[in-house]
Amino acid sequence: MQDILPVLCFIAGFALAWLVLRWRQREAENAFKALSSDALARNNQAFLDLAKASLAETQEAARGDLEMRQQAIVAMVTPVRASLDKVDSKIQELEKARSGAYAALHEQVRSLLETQAQLRAETGKLVTALRTPGVRGHWGEIQLRRVVEMAGMLDHCDFVTQTTVTSEDVRIRPDLLVRLPAGKTIVVDAKTPLDAYLRAIEAGDEHSRKARFADHARQVRAQIAALGRKSYWEQFDHAPEFAVLFLPGECFFSAALESDPSLIEAGVEQNIILATPTTLIALLRAVAYGWRQEKLAQNAAEISTLGKELFKRLSDMGDHWNRMGKSLERAVEAYNAAAGSFESRVMVSARKFAELKTAPLGVEIAELEPVEKSVRAVWE
Repeated sequence: MQDILPVLCFIAGFALAWLVLRWRQREAENAFKALSSDALARNNQAFLDLAKASLAETQEAARGDLEMRQQAIVAMVTPVRASLDKVDSKIQELEKARSGAYAALHEQVRSLLETQAQLRAETGKLVTALRTPGVRGHWGEIQLRRVVEMAGMLDHCDFVTQTTVTSEDVRIRPDLLVRLPAGKTIVVDAKTPLDAYLRAIEAGDEHSRKARFADHARQVRAQIAALGRKSYWEQFDHAPEFAVLFLPGECFFSAALESDPSLIEAGVEQNIILATPTTLIALLRAVAYGWRQEKLAQNAAEISTLGKELFKRLSDMGDHWNRMGKSLERAVEAYNAAAGSFESRVMVSARKFAELKTAPLGVEIAELEPVEKSVRAVWE
């Protein structure tokens, strides 16, 4: 027990000394903190004062620089604003022009729609009219006449339309007779098979359209057969052994030929030539060329006849001139003989009056000169 007591006292003294040291340390820390807080407060106040002074100077300099920048920006923005005002006025003008153009375009579109509706209605009327056989035939004849006009055959007057002939108590009337040189004649008959063709155009599906076009080809083939049975070349003198079947549209021929490619061969077998406006114009132009060559040949024959007649008349005129020249030569010879005789027989005695001073003063008798020029022969 006595041994432990000194240890306990030592421990108690050590603990007491540690507590005192810890207390003093805390006192020192508190004093240091107080001193640090006071120094920091003084430094902060000084920094704030310095910052306020610097900030005031900076704000004053920035205020002046800001005013200068504002003035520069105003100087830069003013032309831009003027340009923008001009652009805005141009945009307003363009908007007005666009509004007017849109209104005009709208009016034109409306007029176009009305025209299209009228055209559709008129086309419907035309299709309805073309379904009538009489109107269809008249339209084909009109197309035929236009083709003849375009070929230049009207000026030559070498065609005759609507000529009627009678054969075996049957009256047949071709649509056109084309007169060829040397009295030949080509017979043209216009046909307009449109029923099946119009139904094909109005068909709603491809199968029905092909079927209607096939019907159209059969109608064309039937027209070829009917025209072949008429045998026009037997009814007109000097006609070649074929007739021309005129279809008044290229589309009618091409549609029929597409469905039945053997139509041309079928026509040739029956002495029928299928013709469209293009091919008929070529045929008529060839005929017109033949007429021009015939006219040139006639003119050449007339020129030859006139040349022979003119040569004969010039020959007769030359003979007359030669006879007149010979007569003039004889007249000259007679004149020279008479002048020589007059000069040698009469004038010699008359001049003796001047020698005898009995003639009037200043009056002399000129000598008679013979004619020495000869007459040129016109026709040797």
